Amino acid sequence: MKWIAAAGLLALATSQGALANEALLKANNCMACHAVATRMIGPAYKDVAAKYKGQKDAEAALALKIRKGSSGAWGPIPMPPNPQVSEADAATIAKWILQQK
Repeated sequence: MKWIAAAGLLALATSQGALANEALLKANNCMACHAVATRMIGPAYKDVAAKYKGQKDAEAALALKIRKGSSGAWGPIPMPPNPQVSEADAATIAKWILQQK
């Protein structure tokens, strides 16, 4: 019985973390240009995760792109810099993006 309760708490914590990270994306206006599964102005988060899959420095690289912006990686429309996003939040967002499938 105890392991069932522990599994339930783990599932709840995991889902709350996912919701919190999605809230972080919305709070930083990321969802204005990106969606989880479909391309909008920028690439879908699932596509970003697929592109960076297996790269050991992917989380740091994405966090840097979130804060500093980038151009040319996904076409002619550049991603503007987001200096209002803290380094910690950028790392959290990057980690969440890389978990999308």
